[in-house]
Amino acid sequence: MNRSKQSFSLMKKSIVFACTSLISLSALADSNLEGRITDQSQSVYFDGAQIKIKELNLSTVSERDGSFRFPNVKQGTYTLQIHYIGIAPVEKQITISDGVDSSQNYVIGNASNGIENIIVYGQIAGQASALSQQKNAENLKSVVSADAIGQFPDQNAAEALQRLPGLFIQKDQGEGRFVGVRGIDPNLNNVSINGVNVPSPEAGVRSVALDVIPSELIQSLEVSKSVTPDMDANAVGGSIEVKSLSAFDREEQSYSFSTEASHNELVSKTSPKISGSFTDKFELKSGAELGVASALSWFKRDFGSHNMETDAGWSTIEVEDSQTGEDIEIFGAEEIEQRAYEISRERLGAALNFDLRTSTTDKYYLRTLYSDFSDDEFRLRNEYKFDKGQVDASSVTDSPAQYTDAQMDRDTKDRIQVQEILSLVAGGENEFDDWAFEYSVGYSKSSETEDGRIDTDFNGEGFDLGYSSNGKTPQLTHSADSQDLTNFAMDEVSYSDSLSEDEEISSRFDIKRYFTFDDHYGEFKFGAKYRSREKTNAVDATVYDGGFGDVTADEFATPAPEYALGEFGQGLDEDGLHDFVMMNKSSFDINQNESDIITKGESYISTEDVFAAYGMVTMDIEDWHIVAGVRYENTAFSTSGNKVDLIIDETTDSETVNIEAWHVEKDYDHLLPSLNVRYEFKDNLVTRFAYTNTIARPTFGDSAAYQLIESESTQDGNQVSTERKAVVGNPDLDPYESSNLDFSIEYYPDEVGVLSAGLFYKNIANFIEQRDVHDNGQWDGYDEVIQMVNGGDAKLSGVELAWTKTFNNGLLLGLNGTFIDADSQLPAQSDTVGNLMIGYENNAMSARLTATHKSESFRFYEADAAVYEAAHNQLDFSLKYNLNTSMQVSFNAINITDEPYYLYHGETQNNYQYEQYGRSFQLGFTIKSF
Repeated sequence: MNRSKQSFSLMKKSIVFACTSLISLSALADSNLEGRITDQSQSVYFDGAQIKIKELNLSTVSERDGSFRFPNVKQGTYTLQIHYIGIAPVEKQITISDGVDSSQNYVIGNASNGIENIIVYGQIAGQASALSQQKNAENLKSVVSADAIGQFPDQNAAEALQRLPGLFIQKDQGEGRFVGVRGIDPNLNNVSINGVNVPSPEAGVRSVALDVIPSELIQSLEVSKSVTPDMDANAVGGSIEVKSLSAFDREEQSYSFSTEASHNELVSKTSPKISGSFTDKFELKSGAELGVASALSWFKRDFGSHNMETDAGWSTIEVEDSQTGEDIEIFGAEEIEQRAYEISRERLGAALNFDLRTSTTDKYYLRTLYSDFSDDEFRLRNEYKFDKGQVDASSVTDSPAQYTDAQMDRDTKDRIQVQEILSLVAGGENEFDDWAFEYSVGYSKSSETEDGRIDTDFNGEGFDLGYSSNGKTPQLTHSADSQDLTNFAMDEVSYSDSLSEDEEISSRFDIKRYFTFDDHYGEFKFGAKYRSREKTNAVDATVYDGGFGDVTADEFATPAPEYALGEFGQGLDEDGLHDFVMMNKSSFDINQNESDIITKGESYISTEDVFAAYGMVTMDIEDWHIVAGVRYENTAFSTSGNKVDLIIDETTDSETVNIEAWHVEKDYDHLLPSLNVRYEFKDNLVTRFAYTNTIARPTFGDSAAYQLIESESTQDGNQVSTERKAVVGNPDLDPYESSNLDFSIEYYPDEVGVLSAGLFYKNIANFIEQRDVHDNGQWDGYDEVIQMVNGGDAKLSGVELAWTKTFNNGLLLGLNGTFIDADSQLPAQSDTVGNLMIGYENNAMSARLTATHKSESFRFYEADAAVYEAAHNQLDFSLKYNLNTSMQVSFNAINITDEPYYLYHGETQNNYQYEQYGRSFQLGFTIKSF
């Protein structure tokens, strides 16, 4: 699908042709019809309402402030129809006079149909708004509103999104972080805040960890599963848009304040949380209206986890026969690790947004969002090293017996990781007769710092170690001397600073031209966007491997940590180790080669400039709504790093490191046509079809310019042999290219709810996978070279089903499931993803019991076998009680069944990682004025 410069020439000619055609179209009539959709008290505005001029078969959808506009409507008397989910349709007779604009508020809902209760308590209102936006969207879209987020025990944007059909999350330490769409890896999605792409704070990846965005700062979350030409193309899975609060979301001055306490059962710790928001609008002397919205959220959570991991998985390993002294091969684990974590996570999120409206057709805005997320982690680890011992060959089975003369390491990791996201976007919208202009300039920056990380390792030898069986948590055995910390001498210390930084500047300009053709209304839209991005990963590490004296682990001994997965032994003191390293590291012996390998090998800078241009047409023909067009994107990519070559020569007992700078540039472009069609059989029955083309650029880690090479020369008699191995980046990677088909049908009953079914298909070319490429002709003389390369095609198809319904008696039901069939193992792809919600609510209270399911998924290959993430099922409960119209108390129970996280290697009984997080319980209080 790559194109040469001819593609760019074709795009320029297409734009010129479109502009010429637009100018040649006759102007429409001179009168504009404007308005806002509101309630009887005119204190609430409705987002996503469909407004139709019946006689002209012309329709539009209200904005987030309830506003809508029909430009240049001919004079006459018309019937205005307003449709909003959960409210009976409203019809208004309107008269348009030639040259006189019409502007007023239109009231929907009344006390008899329950709309007043929806407005006051905001429980069903959020769902009605989200479903209205989904129903009237130009593309296939799912929406979560702020009110809906508040009905579930979700702490961040990622966890809120998992409730939608087709979406799943990847977790870290029990918290939702990354969001995937329809079985596609989160790295292949696009994430934006207020229209500005969000760079990733983490090194190497493109996926944005949405747990850094507190749910209190969000007005709505929108997931587009099909794209239109005016959207960024890097969305193989989908495009996620985070919209923060605006003052024009509410009519009057408003405020909210919440406080909460959260208790984690595993570590018996309670954590605080506070959040608040404030909005107001001001009338300026010029007659313009200024809206100011602010939100603040702070949350500190103290918790932990208990973990068992099999390092490098299960494979054929070489050990020594304790009876004969010969080397033998057995199937087993090289290392099994016990890990105990103490974690403190603190989130600070803030948003400050300004909206200026000088007229109904001229709007300007400045939107900001800042998030600070710190993760303070102290980890204790015991490493049972079975490949370093001896075993009686006569007793070996699939679960080996006792190893003698084996090794164990006791080590610690002490680090504070801070992630920051700053998003700024300023722009405006202007309409002149049958022309509309939109423009914006955005700046976003994400960073992750990890300063002063200390890793310490204590080594012990000569122990009897073993494991009695395979399974999710292997039962470890050990001799008594392995529990005596005086037998563990300090072996290595690492001190490091690291910075990952991702910065992007963007500008966008869109032009829209309204027209009529054969009595059908439509619009031409074209525009351009430029994005300039720089990703930096800088590591400064010092490895110390001596000069520790006679220091042993017992000098830092603490009582054994609470550990639910077996006997752990004594712990090590975090503060004591930190003080010892900081006071004495100047006298430690530096392993310069190892330090250089880490520092130079993991550091790189990559830049990416993307220019995009598009043209599209939107037409309403009877009950058909058609969006068709093409998007062109050109990408200029460059990366600078190092080739690091470790040369070990045992014949001369020497070890050297050679470092060479490496710089690569790569350009590519894409021409991406798309078609989105919506057909309304009737007001509550909608069907959609979409054909789209999307891309996903390689992750920065996969495409970075780095090479880590190890050459080892050994001598056997007079024969000298050299073994060469390498792990290398691939700056020449091509992006994923996906052709997508979607078909869906949606039924919206009179009550708030939806019954929908959809089919989707993706054909993904240039799929990126890890391979050993030593025999591809570029690495002669190497025994192994691990690199990410473009593979063949990957095909994926699926069915997406959803049913949501509210009953008159207060009962709420929600059920969705996505069932996927893929022709190959795609990273992070689960065959089945589903949600179940049972709830009840009235004017006084709201309760929801929710269950989420994600079937097993392939993660990666290790030692010639696949590593899978086991199926995950989580049960949560939320209860909210309204003390009055402005005060509410809440209770949440999270992970009620204490569901663990489990990875296995090849077969389910082969542990790769097992981790427990425990249950959490939250008690909160909220006061608000809206």
